[in-house]
Amino acid sequence: MSLRDAPRTEVAAAVIERPDGSFLMACRPEGKAYAGWWEFPGGKVEAGETAREALVRELEEELGIAVTGAYPWISRCYDYPHAQVNLRFFRVTGWQGEPQPHEGQQLAWTHASRPEVEPILPANGPILRGLSLPLVYAISDAENLGVDIFLKRLDERLAAGLRLVQLREKAMPSRDFEALARAVAERCRAAGAQLLINGDIELARALGVGVHLGSKQWLELKQRPELSWVGASCHDAGELARAVELGADLAVLSPVLPTASHPGAPTLGWPRFAELVAHSPIPVFALGGLAENDLDLARRHGAHGVALKGWAWR
Repeated sequence: MSLRDAPRTEVAAAVIERPDGSFLMACRPEGKAYAGWWEFPGGKVEAGETAREALVRELEEELGIAVTGAYPWISRCYDYPHAQVNLRFFRVTGWQGEPQPHEGQQLAWTHASRPEVEPILPANGPILRGLSLPLVYAISDAENLGVDIFLKRLDERLAAGLRLVQLREKAMPSRDFEALARAVAERCRAAGAQLLINGDIELARALGVGVHLGSKQWLELKQRPELSWVGASCHDAGELARAVELGADLAVLSPVLPTASHPGAPTLGWPRFAELVAHSPIPVFALGGLAENDLDLARRHGAHGVALKGWAWR
Protein backbone atom coordinates (compact mmCIF):
# COMPACT_ATOMS: atom_id res chain seq x y z
CA MET A 1 0.00 0.00 0.00
CA SER A 2 1.39 3.41 -0.99
CA LEU A 3 1.68 6.30 1.45
CA ARG A 4 -1.13 8.06 -0.41
CA ASP A 5 -3.46 5.10 0.19
CA ALA A 6 -2.55 4.71 3.86
CA PRO A 7 -4.94 6.10 6.50
CA ARG A 8 -3.93 9.41 8.02
CA THR A 9 -2.17 9.29 11.35
CA GLU A 10 -4.27 11.06 13.95
CA VAL A 11 -2.20 13.36 16.16
CA ALA A 12 -3.22 15.36 19.23
CA ALA A 13 -1.31 18.66 19.42
CA ALA A 14 -1.25 21.08 22.35
CA VAL A 15 -1.13 24.85 22.40
CA ILE A 16 -0.12 25.21 26.05
CA GLU A 17 -0.93 28.84 26.90
CA ARG A 18 0.04 31.10 29.76
CA PRO A 19 -2.09 34.10 30.79
CA ASP A 20 0.39 36.51 29.18
CA GLY A 21 -0.41 35.01 25.74
CA SER A 22 2.81 33.01 25.38
CA PHE A 23 2.67 29.32 24.48
CA LEU A 24 5.06 26.38 24.59
CA MET A 25 6.88 24.86 21.62
CA ALA A 26 9.29 21.93 21.53
CA CYS A 27 12.32 21.28 19.30
CA ARG A 28 12.50 17.77 17.84
CA PRO A 29 15.63 15.97 19.12
CA GLU A 30 18.31 14.20 17.10
CA GLY A 31 17.22 10.85 15.72
CA LYS A 32 13.70 11.96 14.81
CA ALA A 33 12.44 13.11 11.42
CA TYR A 34 12.82 16.88 11.08
CA ALA A 35 15.31 17.00 13.97
CA GLY A 36 15.95 20.61 14.99
CA TRP A 37 12.52 21.81 13.86
CA TRP A 38 10.06 23.30 16.33
CA GLU A 39 6.53 22.04 16.86
CA PHE A 40 3.62 22.05 19.28
CA PRO A 41 3.90 19.23 21.85
CA GLY A 42 1.72 16.17 21.42
CA GLY A 43 1.70 12.79 19.74
CA LYS A 44 -0.15 10.02 17.96
CA VAL A 45 -3.64 8.99 18.99
CA GLU A 46 -3.48 5.29 19.89
CA ALA A 47 -6.15 2.72 19.09
CA GLY A 48 -9.12 3.06 21.43
CA GLU A 49 -8.19 6.61 22.49
CA THR A 50 -10.00 9.86 21.86
CA ALA A 51 -7.89 12.81 20.75
CA ARG A 52 -8.32 14.40 24.18
CA GLU A 53 -7.22 11.22 25.96
CA ALA A 54 -4.14 11.09 23.74
CA LEU A 55 -3.42 14.73 24.52
CA VAL A 56 -3.51 14.10 28.27
CA ARG A 57 -1.31 11.00 27.99
CA GLU A 58 1.25 12.57 25.65
CA LEU A 59 1.70 15.70 27.73
CA GLU A 60 2.25 13.61 30.85
CA GLU A 61 4.82 11.44 29.04
CA GLU A 62 6.61 14.25 27.17
CA LEU A 63 6.44 17.10 29.67
CA GLY A 64 5.41 15.61 33.01
CA ILE A 65 2.30 17.78 33.35
CA ALA A 66 -1.29 16.84 34.18
CA VAL A 67 -3.84 18.63 31.99
CA THR A 68 -6.70 20.22 33.95
CA GLY A 69 -8.22 22.41 31.22
CA ALA A 70 -8.21 22.09 27.42
CA TYR A 71 -10.48 23.35 24.64
CA PRO A 72 -10.80 21.58 21.26
CA TRP A 73 -9.68 23.98 18.56
CA ILE A 74 -8.82 23.47 14.88
CA SER A 75 -7.71 20.47 12.81
CA ARG A 76 -5.15 20.50 10.05
CA CYS A 77 -4.23 17.79 7.56
CA TYR A 78 -0.66 17.77 6.26
CA ASP A 79 1.33 15.45 3.98
CA TYR A 80 4.98 14.97 4.94
CA PRO A 81 7.29 12.84 2.77
CA HIS A 82 7.22 10.15 5.46
CA ALA A 83 3.65 10.42 6.77
CA GLN A 84 0.20 11.87 6.27
CA VAL A 85 -1.14 13.38 9.47
CA ASN A 86 -4.30 14.94 10.80
CA LEU A 87 -3.40 17.28 13.63
CA ARG A 88 -6.14 17.84 16.20
CA PHE A 89 -5.20 20.98 18.10
CA PHE A 90 -6.26 21.75 21.66
CA ARG A 91 -5.70 25.00 23.55
CA VAL A 92 -4.47 23.91 26.96
CA THR A 93 -5.20 26.57 29.56
CA GLY A 94 -4.78 24.61 32.80
CA TRP A 95 -2.23 22.06 34.00
CA GLN A 96 -0.43 20.87 37.10
CA GLY A 97 3.35 20.75 37.25
CA GLU A 98 6.05 22.62 35.35
CA PRO A 99 6.75 21.41 31.79
CA GLN A 100 10.05 19.49 31.64
CA PRO A 101 11.78 17.97 28.56
CA HIS A 102 11.34 14.25 29.30
CA GLU A 103 12.30 13.11 25.78
CA GLY A 104 15.47 15.12 25.13
CA GLN A 105 13.68 17.96 23.39
CA GLN A 106 14.31 21.67 23.87
CA LEU A 107 11.41 23.78 25.15
CA ALA A 108 10.67 27.47 24.62
CA TRP A 109 7.82 29.86 25.39
CA THR A 110 7.02 32.08 22.42
CA HIS A 111 4.33 34.39 20.97
CA ALA A 112 2.21 34.23 17.82
CA SER A 113 3.02 37.79 16.78
CA ARG A 114 6.78 37.35 17.24
CA PRO A 115 7.80 33.67 17.33
CA GLU A 116 11.32 33.53 18.73
CA VAL A 117 11.99 29.98 17.49
CA GLU A 118 12.76 28.63 14.02
CA PRO A 119 12.38 26.69 11.85
CA ILE A 120 8.79 25.68 12.66
CA LEU A 121 7.39 22.46 11.18
CA PRO A 122 5.39 23.25 8.01
CA ALA A 123 2.20 21.74 9.43
CA ASN A 124 2.46 23.99 12.49
CA GLY A 125 3.42 27.33 10.96
CA PRO A 126 -0.08 28.43 9.80
CA ILE A 127 -1.42 27.75 13.30
CA LEU A 128 0.36 30.88 14.52
CA ARG A 129 -1.96 33.07 12.44
CA GLY A 130 -5.01 31.61 14.13
CA LEU A 131 -3.44 32.08 17.56
CA SER A 132 -3.03 35.80 16.87
CA LEU A 133 -6.82 36.21 16.71
CA PRO A 134 -8.60 37.43 19.88
CA LEU A 135 -11.41 35.39 21.40
CA VAL A 136 -14.09 38.10 20.99
CA TYR A 137 -15.17 39.45 17.58
CA ALA A 138 -17.31 42.58 18.00
CA ILE A 139 -19.79 43.48 15.24
CA SER A 140 -20.80 47.13 14.98
CA ASP A 141 -24.29 48.36 15.93
CA ALA A 142 -24.31 52.02 14.95
CA GLU A 143 -27.76 51.59 13.41
CA ASN A 144 -29.33 51.00 16.83
CA LEU A 145 -26.97 53.03 19.00
CA GLY A 146 -26.44 56.02 16.74
CA VAL A 147 -23.02 56.87 15.31
CA ASP A 148 -21.85 59.10 18.15
CA ILE A 149 -22.75 56.63 20.89
CA PHE A 150 -21.31 53.74 18.92
CA LEU A 151 -17.97 55.51 18.46
CA LYS A 152 -17.90 56.36 22.16
CA ARG A 153 -18.55 52.70 23.08
CA LEU A 154 -15.92 51.60 20.55
CA ASP A 155 -13.35 53.88 22.19
CA GLU A 156 -14.23 52.38 25.58
CA ARG A 157 -14.00 48.79 24.37
CA LEU A 158 -10.73 49.38 22.55
CA ALA A 159 -9.29 50.93 25.70
CA ALA A 160 -10.45 47.84 27.61
CA GLY A 161 -8.66 45.46 25.22
CA LEU A 162 -11.01 44.76 22.29
CA ARG A 163 -8.82 43.79 19.32
CA LEU A 164 -11.12 42.47 16.57
CA VAL A 165 -13.96 44.49 15.05
CA GLN A 166 -16.31 44.03 12.11
CA LEU A 167 -17.99 47.12 10.67
CA ARG A 168 -21.39 45.95 9.44
CA GLU A 169 -24.12 48.54 8.81
CA LYS A 170 -26.33 47.24 6.02
CA ALA A 171 -28.92 50.01 6.20
CA MET A 172 -26.46 52.92 6.21
CA PRO A 173 -26.08 55.00 3.02
CA SER A 174 -22.76 54.28 1.31
CA ARG A 175 -21.35 57.80 1.83
CA ASP A 176 -22.12 57.69 5.57
CA PHE A 177 -20.76 54.15 5.81
CA GLU A 178 -17.48 55.17 4.21
CA ALA A 179 -17.11 58.10 6.62
CA LEU A 180 -17.82 55.82 9.58
CA ALA A 181 -15.38 53.23 8.23
CA ARG A 182 -12.60 55.81 8.11
CA ALA A 183 -13.32 56.87 11.70
CA VAL A 184 -13.40 53.28 12.93
CA ALA A 185 -10.25 52.35 10.99
CA GLU A 186 -8.37 55.24 12.57
CA ARG A 187 -9.42 54.19 16.07
CA CYS A 188 -8.61 50.51 15.51
CA ARG A 189 -5.23 51.30 14.02
CA ALA A 190 -4.31 53.50 16.99
CA ALA A 191 -5.33 50.72 19.42
CA GLY A 192 -3.56 47.93 17.52
CA ALA A 193 -6.89 46.23 16.71
CA GLN A 194 -7.87 44.43 13.51
CA LEU A 195 -10.81 45.85 11.54
CA LEU A 196 -12.78 43.91 8.93
CA ILE A 197 -15.22 45.79 6.68
CA ASN A 198 -18.37 43.83 5.90
CA GLY A 199 -18.95 43.20 2.22
CA ASP A 200 -16.94 46.00 0.61
CA ILE A 201 -13.65 44.66 -0.70
CA GLU A 202 -12.62 47.90 -2.42
CA LEU A 203 -13.26 50.03 0.66
CA ALA A 204 -11.30 47.56 2.79
CA ARG A 205 -8.42 47.75 0.32
CA ALA A 206 -8.51 51.56 0.29
CA LEU A 207 -8.37 51.68 4.10
CA GLY A 208 -5.72 48.99 4.39
CA VAL A 209 -7.91 46.73 6.56
CA GLY A 210 -9.53 43.31 6.23
CA VAL A 211 -12.89 42.30 4.81
CA HIS A 212 -15.70 40.09 6.08
CA LEU A 213 -17.83 38.50 3.38
CA GLY A 214 -21.33 37.02 3.45
CA SER A 215 -22.00 33.49 2.25
CA LYS A 216 -23.49 34.73 -1.04
CA GLN A 217 -20.30 36.65 -1.82
CA TRP A 218 -18.16 33.59 -1.03
CA LEU A 219 -20.15 31.44 -3.42
CA GLU A 220 -19.59 33.92 -6.24
CA LEU A 221 -15.86 34.53 -5.69
CA LYS A 222 -13.22 32.70 -7.70
CA GLN A 223 -10.32 33.44 -5.34
CA ARG A 224 -9.47 34.98 -1.99
CA PRO A 225 -9.29 38.79 -1.95
CA GLU A 226 -5.69 39.99 -1.50
CA LEU A 227 -6.21 41.62 1.88
CA SER A 228 -4.57 41.23 5.28
CA TRP A 229 -7.53 39.43 6.86
CA VAL A 230 -10.55 37.78 5.26
CA GLY A 231 -13.52 36.55 7.27
CA ALA A 232 -16.55 34.59 6.11
CA SER A 233 -20.13 34.27 7.38
CA CYS A 234 -21.33 30.66 7.25
CA HIS A 235 -24.50 28.81 8.18
CA ASP A 236 -23.91 25.19 7.19
CA ALA A 237 -21.24 22.64 6.28
CA GLY A 238 -21.16 23.58 2.59
CA GLU A 239 -20.57 27.27 3.25
CA LEU A 240 -17.89 26.51 5.81
CA ALA A 241 -16.13 24.20 3.35
CA ARG A 242 -16.27 26.89 0.65
CA ALA A 243 -14.75 29.49 2.99
CA VAL A 244 -11.89 27.10 3.74
CA GLU A 245 -11.43 26.32 0.04
CA LEU A 246 -11.08 30.01 -0.83
CA GLY A 247 -8.60 30.69 1.96
CA ALA A 248 -10.58 32.58 4.58
CA ASP A 249 -8.60 33.35 7.73
CA LEU A 250 -11.63 32.95 9.99
CA ALA A 251 -15.30 32.06 9.83
CA VAL A 252 -18.40 33.01 11.78
CA LEU A 253 -20.97 30.22 12.09
CA SER A 254 -24.56 31.14 12.97
CA PRO A 255 -27.14 31.21 14.35
CA VAL A 256 -26.25 29.05 17.33
CA LEU A 257 -29.17 30.07 19.54
CA PRO A 258 -32.41 32.06 19.00
CA THR A 259 -31.99 35.81 18.56
CA ALA A 260 -34.30 38.73 19.17
CA SER A 261 -33.70 40.01 15.63
CA HIS A 262 -34.87 36.73 14.02
CA PRO A 263 -37.55 35.23 16.27
CA GLY A 264 -38.59 31.71 15.28
CA ALA A 265 -35.73 31.24 12.82
CA PRO A 266 -34.04 27.79 12.75
CA THR A 267 -30.90 27.55 14.89
CA LEU A 268 -27.92 25.20 14.94
CA GLY A 269 -27.77 24.48 18.67
CA TRP A 270 -24.51 23.56 20.36
CA PRO A 271 -24.34 19.86 19.34
CA ARG A 272 -24.66 20.69 15.63
CA PHE A 273 -22.25 23.61 15.96
CA ALA A 274 -19.65 21.31 17.53
CA GLU A 275 -20.17 18.75 14.76
CA LEU A 276 -19.66 21.33 12.01
CA VAL A 277 -16.46 22.84 13.44
CA ALA A 278 -14.87 19.59 14.66
CA HIS A 279 -12.61 19.29 11.60
CA SER A 280 -12.29 22.93 10.58
CA PRO A 281 -8.73 24.02 9.69
CA ILE A 282 -9.56 27.67 10.36
CA PRO A 283 -10.80 29.36 13.56
CA VAL A 284 -14.60 29.57 13.78
CA PHE A 285 -16.48 32.09 15.93
CA ALA A 286 -19.91 31.24 17.30
CA LEU A 287 -22.64 33.84 16.66
CA GLY A 288 -26.31 34.16 17.54
CA GLY A 289 -28.01 34.63 20.88
CA LEU A 290 -24.72 34.76 22.77
CA ALA A 291 -23.18 37.05 25.39
CA GLU A 292 -19.56 37.45 26.44
CA ASN A 293 -20.09 35.10 29.39
CA ASP A 294 -20.87 32.34 26.87
CA LEU A 295 -17.22 32.29 25.78
CA ASP A 296 -16.27 29.25 27.88
CA LEU A 297 -19.32 27.30 26.65
CA ALA A 298 -18.52 28.17 23.03
CA ARG A 299 -14.90 27.09 23.36
CA ARG A 300 -15.90 23.78 24.94
CA HIS A 301 -17.87 23.11 21.75
CA GLY A 302 -14.88 23.84 19.49
CA ALA A 303 -15.37 27.54 18.79
CA HIS A 304 -12.34 29.80 18.61
CA GLY A 305 -14.42 32.42 20.40
CA VAL A 306 -17.67 34.37 20.22
CA ALA A 307 -18.89 37.01 17.77
CA LEU A 308 -21.16 39.56 19.43
CA LYS A 309 -23.28 42.44 18.20
CA GLY A 310 -25.64 43.94 20.76
CA TRP A 311 -23.77 42.49 23.75
CA ALA A 312 -20.47 43.84 22.45
CA TRP A 313 -21.47 47.42 23.15
CA ARG A 314 -23.34 47.15 26.46
